Amino acid sequence: MTLRRARELICEQTSMGGGYNRNATRLILHEVHKEHGQSSVDRLLRALDLENVVGPKPGTDFSKVV
Repeated sequence: MTLRRARELICEQTSMGGGYNRNATRLILHEVHKEHGQSSVDRLLRALDLENVVGPKPGTDFSKVV
């Protein structure tokens, strides 16, 4: 998954709100972590202000999310 596509999917999920969408966002971040590493996850978290939207802070480990 490209970072651009991840950003698009996360924006779609966060615009809907709700628990299922929060989990979907975490799964997308897991995929980003697998393919691009923690620094890319942290950049997305900061750029999309996800700490205020879905909760995780930069530095959160998404490698074990399933």
